[in-house]
Amino acid sequence: MTIDVFAADEQRARPIDVARWADLARRVLAARGVKGETEVSLLFVDEETIAALNQQFLGKTGPTDVLSFPIEDDPGPSGRSPDLGGSGPGTAPEEGPVSLLGDVVICPAVAGRNAAEHEVPFEDELALLVVHGLLHLLGMDHEDDAQAERMEALERELLARFYAPAAPGRPEGAR
Repeated sequence: MTIDVFAADEQRARPIDVARWADLARRVLAARGVKGETEVSLLFVDEETIAALNQQFLGKTGPTDVLSFPIEDDPGPSGRSPDLGGSGPGTAPEEGPVSLLGDVVICPAVAGRNAAEHEVPFEDELALLVVHGLLHLLGMDHEDDAQAERMEALERELLARFYAPAAPGRPEGAR
């Protein structure tokens, strides 16, 4: 039983250590009780890509820092649980279907501007966006003040437990 995080860097604005952020995502998901065969995508994209997604799915113009696309709990003919048909030849049967939790899409260029505006290191901003996006996949939101306060408190707790900032003098993006 594993949590599989597919992480990809599809932009060139800032160097991204995808292994570091995938590890953070796995640890956060495990701490939040995600169990079984679970898959999540963590994508780092350019401003044009995230602006197009923002327009297409939220009807908002321009780039944003993070978008989350949860996949509802309705496995079946839609293909959301690809392993329902059993294992392939020569492999042991699976204990259960793979749960596709969803996708978190982050724009490092926007994150970099936000980090400068908030006067925090770029990697701290990325860590926050990874955790924030994952919490959205898990059903949290910040539509009202009470929800926002709960989500922000949980973000701080998870970052304190699982995120270690880069050592001073080490370049951003390095582990």
